[in-house]
Amino acid sequence: MAPPVGKRVKGIQIFRPFIYGTTARPFDDKTNPKPAGVPDDHTHSWTVFVKGIDDVDITYWLRRVQFKLHESIPNHVRMIDGEKGRSFAISETGWGEFEIAIKLYYVPDSGEKPQTLYHHLRLHPYGRTDEEKETMRLNGGEVISWTYEEQIFNEPYEAFYDILTQGALPSPSSGAAAANNKPGSKGGKGGGGKSKEKDGGKQQGGGQQQPQRSEGGVLERSAMIPLTNRPGQPFSRETEQVEIKKLKDALVKVEDLMRKTTEELTKKEKRLKDLRADAA
Repeated sequence: MAPPVGKRVKGIQIFRPFIYGTTARPFDDKTNPKPAGVPDDHTHSWTVFVKGIDDVDITYWLRRVQFKLHESIPNHVRMIDGEKGRSFAISETGWGEFEIAIKLYYVPDSGEKPQTLYHHLRLHPYGRTDEEKETMRLNGGEVISWTYEEQIFNEPYEAFYDILTQGALPSPSSGAAAANNKPGSKGGKGGGGKSKEKDGGKQQGGGQQQPQRSEGGVLERSAMIPLTNRPGQPFSRETEQVEIKKLKDALVKVEDLMRKTTEELTKKEKRLKDLRADAA
């Protein structure tokens, strides 16, 4: 591997969102029939993957992904090289759940060492709400176990920094248009908020303004996430706000419980004090 070009860009952190996880479906005669040659004891088909948020291309920073499956599966260590326009994914069949090791290999310009993530393959919708189970039933029993993650590059090398920031591109699913679009997003995370990376608003050669995100969409090579949920895209600003509201509501309940517990404790301490005084 060729050494990274240039020095590190000090004081800068750049992040890129992505998703990893598994999708599983039980075999049945209508929506998911068992293919010929699949062992009799296999009950599900499933896919494990790593992909960009909103299905944008991530091969400009992620070169290769290794999936380490259960040892009982033939060729249980699989290596998938990046190819623009598709996710890093493998599909299999089976009957049991197990932990999958997912090893990320970055592009040579990054100078970054591989990183390993761990994901538990889930075939059954245990621990879910009745509403979620009903949704899975309507979707042919599809069990989705996805994780939203943000890859952080801390003080990237100059050449890699240029790759990450060379400009946002319109993604196939973003619907970015020349008219009625919104200003580009400012992405990036700095340690303690010290630095920010601008993903939109730069100019390309010839003075042309870069494409900007339309309502609900994202730009490739950016740190954006969709504004709203869409089928097959459960991670968005809308989801973020729903989770924030859940946390705020839970905090209110916890604070109320603490207040009631404190009042009850105060009463019991007073009662204990009075009993000790009477006994004296």
